[in-house]
Amino acid sequence: MGLPELIAAATFLWVVAIVAGSYYLLVVRGEVAAEDVLRQRIRTGGAPTRVKRAPLLKDVERLSSIGFLHDLLSGDNRMAASVRGLVHRSGVNVNGGQLVLGAACLALSGYVVVTLLWHRSLWIGATAGVLVGSIPFAVLSWLGAKRLSRFEEQFPEAVSLIARTLRAGHAFTTGLRFAADELPEPVAGEFKLLHDQQTFGMPVAEGLKAFAQRVPIIDARFFVTAVLTQMESGGNLAEVLDNLGAVIRERFKIKRQLRVLTAHGRMTGIDLAMLPPALAGYLFWKTPEHLRVLLDDPLGNQMIVVAIALQLLGAFLIHKISNVEY
Repeated sequence: MGLPELIAAATFLWVVAIVAGSYYLLVVRGEVAAEDVLRQRIRTGGAPTRVKRAPLLKDVERLSSIGFLHDLLSGDNRMAASVRGLVHRSGVNVNGGQLVLGAACLALSGYVVVTLLWHRSLWIGATAGVLVGSIPFAVLSWLGAKRLSRFEEQFPEAVSLIARTLRAGHAFTTGLRFAADELPEPVAGEFKLLHDQQTFGMPVAEGLKAFAQRVPIIDARFFVTAVLTQMESGGNLAEVLDNLGAVIRERFKIKRQLRVLTAHGRMTGIDLAMLPPALAGYLFWKTPEHLRVLLDDPLGNQMIVVAIALQLLGAFLIHKISNVEY
């Protein structure tokens, strides 16, 4: 077995070790711990046990089973807050540690495959690692945008339901509970969390501000501002919420009209963003010798990296131009 075969075999084993280790840390480890707890409960089920007093405080959410990663993601810095917000908005049953470790493993795997198996330069390997590692963040961002879109569509009905609850003589927290019980996800989950926070002692103002941070849409900020203003200055909150629901519905209609008017620009942006990589893939499949100079020459590798960066910049600018603020 020659040196290239040894390098290929070592790279394959390295990638398998990364994938298997990540799967054990992210999936198997938690399942084994849960099974051990279940076996312990079954083993001691017949013995008399002393009733334990339930704690009044909720346990701190573990963002990772790895200590230093949990401390890093639970901090107050902007990056940790962005990761926690991205995971919450997506609605996926993962934590921040699983997201970061999965993205790191994908980035490392992409770098190893490109540099060692395909024998490309470090520039191409680093670019491939960044692109592959950003896939989990891109997927969660897309899921979060879809979830926020559904929330925005359901939110006027939630505001109207709370207004009807107040008009019937109930408290504001009761209206939150009705919204959590009667409406579908994702509105039900957000209002259930808000209601639970009020039930367990969090001040209403702090709970509403946290709600506006979890749901970064302007309609939620309007709702929070209206309720906080009524709490400070008084007034008929039911009438305010009725007017707010009507305004949100009108804004939602305008948003749909804007999406129709900007559909041509968005489709043009998608075509311009997908045309260069599609053309490169076609040329690499049909006439690979045309791209061999770019792939084999170090200057060509740097040109590819610069081209990818400019392509991403152009797609970002087209996205900002076609998405009109309303």
